[in-house]
Amino acid sequence: MALHPTLAAVADLIGTWLGEGQGEYPTIEPFSYTEEVTFTDVGKPFLHYVQRTWSPSGAPMHTETGFLRIADAAAVEFVLAQPTGQTELAEGPLTITEDGFTSRLESRVVNSATAKHVETTVRRIELTGDVLTTNFAMAAVGVPLTHHLASQMHRGC
Repeated sequence: MALHPTLAAVADLIGTWLGEGQGEYPTIEPFSYTEEVTFTDVGKPFLHYVQRTWSPSGAPMHTETGFLRIADAAAVEFVLAQPTGQTELAEGPLTITEDGFTSRLESRVVNSATAKHVETTVRRIELTGDVLTTNFAMAAVGVPLTHHLASQMHRGC
């Protein structure tokens, strides 16, 4: 199955990534976690995305799933669903670098009736060779946009 041509700029994401992360937010204690992310080519103009994290003791923490779409050679759309009751439509520019890319994605969030209220999120994704770095900020539960998560993952660990 040939990769859809619109995905050429992000083709190096395909596969499974594993690494460590740190989390913090004004309403919680700082924490560390292990993160696994998988991007799968399904033969269409998007990549399927699955993310999961777990605590140092191995307890499950978070998961989300969605689709990464390249709107054109310079823009990314990340459509996400979370079991905590939010959906995100995150959009932003795609900047190609010598050995990867960077993207800063600002979102519109929809919350279910029973979810904690998340106003907006900002995701920064950077691929440099075989290292995938993520940063996540959110405005939620009355706190303005604030850094929440950062991780660094390596391909196929």
